[in-house]
Amino acid sequence: MSRVIAIANQKGGVGKTTTAINLSAALAVAEKRVLLIDADPQGSSTRGLGLKRQPDQSGLYEALLNGSQLSDVCMPTGLKFLKIVPSSRDLIGLEVELLGMEGREYRLRKTIESVKDRFDYIYIDCPPSLGILTLNSLAAADGVLIPVQCEYMALEGVSDLMETLKRVKRSINPSLRIEGVLLTMYDDRTNLSRQVAAEIRKYFKDLVYQTLIPRNVKISEAPSFGKPVFLYDINSKGAVSYMNLAKEVLDHDQTGARKGA
Repeated sequence: MSRVIAIANQKGGVGKTTTAINLSAALAVAEKRVLLIDADPQGSSTRGLGLKRQPDQSGLYEALLNGSQLSDVCMPTGLKFLKIVPSSRDLIGLEVELLGMEGREYRLRKTIESVKDRFDYIYIDCPPSLGILTLNSLAAADGVLIPVQCEYMALEGVSDLMETLKRVKRSINPSLRIEGVLLTMYDDRTNLSRQVAAEIRKYFKDLVYQTLIPRNVKISEAPSFGKPVFLYDINSKGAVSYMNLAKEVLDHDQTGARKGA
């Protein structure tokens, strides 16, 4: 049975979708069966994998609102072991449409149950806000992967997210844990990046991945070509870093080294 991981941070621009795309793809290259659920109405993960949902094709919106099976709305990608549940702008109105429905924050959890035995990993790319889509994602998840940019105000954003996770754990998903904290947009030429990385490691200790995701132009360019970074430029620092992250994830899962919190 798969492990369900929400990739979340209430602060935008931290490398959340970039991590969702590239970590999912790197694990798929390692022949792990991966499902990426694009829960962001902007649909950046869907487009970043070179996909465009057709007008008559169902996606996450239909699964959450009408109870469509996830297996019926999955789309294949350019990688054999990676599938995606596409997003659409229809998700913007979901909060209003689910208003008054009993158990509305658990709808994603219920629809995931039908496919959990088909995948090794299920990643959810959450929107950068605390709405019904993020709540559904956190209610469905076993753990949360938190990308943190090595820039000014990063610590403040993490503090807000930790308060959110405490409330969700208290009222919606008591078993929710921190899967790991990922340092992104790291630039070892600047004191600021080093200082932020040190503070994050001091606060989260062994929950922080050893892999650092650098600020890298190839990572930024790859989504416009509809490819994960290592299919765009396998020799780039960005590609190497995400492959290293996938290896670290697999190593942790095999040894049980990551305790969570």
